[in-house]
Amino acid sequence: MEAIIEKTTKKDQQIARFLIDEMHEFSKEIFGTRNKSIAIRIDNKKKTLEIPAKAFKLFYAILDNMADGKSITMFSSDAEISTQQAADLLNVSRPHVVSLLNKGEIPFTKAGTHRRILLNDIIAYDKKLQKNRNSKLNFLAKQAQELNMGY
Repeated sequence: MEAIIEKTTKKDQQIARFLIDEMHEFSKEIFGTRNKSIAIRIDNKKKTLEIPAKAFKLFYAILDNMADGKSITMFSSDAEISTQQAADLLNVSRPHVVSLLNKGEIPFTKAGTHRRILLNDIIAYDKKLQKNRNSKLNFLAKQAQELNMGY
């Protein structure tokens, strides 16, 4: 699956807000259980559809973002992305991503002269970076407390 990119319209935002408000109460029950699937019945249809609970959670997250007016981008986890898309996901410049690739920090392949990066590799790099950042912040906070700096 390639990227699905759709801009959220004002009408989409209004509908999503309404649905989030309607779904808010029972979504807590669904998210709190270990249900493997959710039954959905569409008005005027006698048939009930069973969908995976993970799909419902994703649907809820999409609606929540739309209600905030955010646009949605969806990639499959095994998608290959460009250096610019990777830079956008990491909130860094494209040249910085190229530098990380050249240093071997993130694996990539080449399609002609273009570098392609697996989305899973970008996510793994981002998690590693976040973990490193959190451990350093925790160290600094602990040090500030030991020095009685008021933190």
